[in-house]
Amino acid sequence: MHPILKLVSQRLALGLLLLLAASALIFVGTQILPGDVAQSILGQSATPEALANLRKDLGLNEPALSRYFSWLGGAIQGDLGTALTNGQDIATSMGKRLGNTLFLAFWAAVVSVPLAIFLGLVAVRYKDRWPDKMISAVTLTSISIPEFLIGYVLMYFVGVKLGWAPSVAMINDSMSLGQKLHAIALPVTVLTLVVLAHMMRMTRAAILNVMQSAYIETAELKGLSSFQVISRHAFPNAIAPIVNVVMLNLAYLVVGVVVVEVVFVYPGMGQYLVDHVAKRDVPVVQACGLVFAAVYILLNMVADIVSILANPRLRHPK
Repeated sequence: MHPILKLVSQRLALGLLLLLAASALIFVGTQILPGDVAQSILGQSATPEALANLRKDLGLNEPALSRYFSWLGGAIQGDLGTALTNGQDIATSMGKRLGNTLFLAFWAAVVSVPLAIFLGLVAVRYKDRWPDKMISAVTLTSISIPEFLIGYVLMYFVGVKLGWAPSVAMINDSMSLGQKLHAIALPVTVLTLVVLAHMMRMTRAAILNVMQSAYIETAELKGLSSFQVISRHAFPNAIAPIVNVVMLNLAYLVVGVVVVEVVFVYPGMGQYLVDHVAKRDVPVVQACGLVFAAVYILLNMVADIVSILANPRLRHPK
């Protein structure tokens, strides 16, 4: 088998094993949560007989291992179960919320990824000079502040005081693309500030590492400008680590939006998860955790595979 195909197959198998392990951890974690699902549904005034009947109907009296394999088998077939609090199909309810989260993450990535790469290139071009120091200082400051604090500050000054963007990021199908983008302007800004520093600094470090290579000196001796050397020769050879950090941050944009969605009351997966954690709706919490884990593992696996494909020693084995 070709070395690349072998490595890709190994990464795919490892990804499936990680997802299986994540599903087991999610199931165990939801089972040890404090409280009683039946009590949460029926209320404090429910009789012991009613609670016992509901636990039986929900299958809570069955062994944990049996419930895990039943849940996992359904998830593999696309059946994530039914919400305990409202009786709705979880996959159907989650589909719309997941679409909203991906919409928010997509536009945050559209802004943050090119901006981070551009700032990384500028920082390399002006290494150890004031543009490099200013970019590093601003981005490090933004990543050091919790996202909920950035969100509330932007909400107050930009949303309330200046009125440039809505403080509550509510979207629906009747809105045009422009209206949706206006509605999510503040959460996109927060997410961009959160992930920008990591991607920018990795871009800067990867390019500086390549700049020490002999062919970079040859390009400089040919009379190419500093920006041409960086953009044409150094940047393409630094793609692998940059892609890795971009994918990791894209995974965060999908999985780590819970706080931002709650702050801006955005109707995405994070808000959906928090709402049902408060109600102790275990099937919904399990389904959300499994989807988040699958997205995170998938994007990390894609980054790993792209890094393999970007390695010329693997593409052209002797």
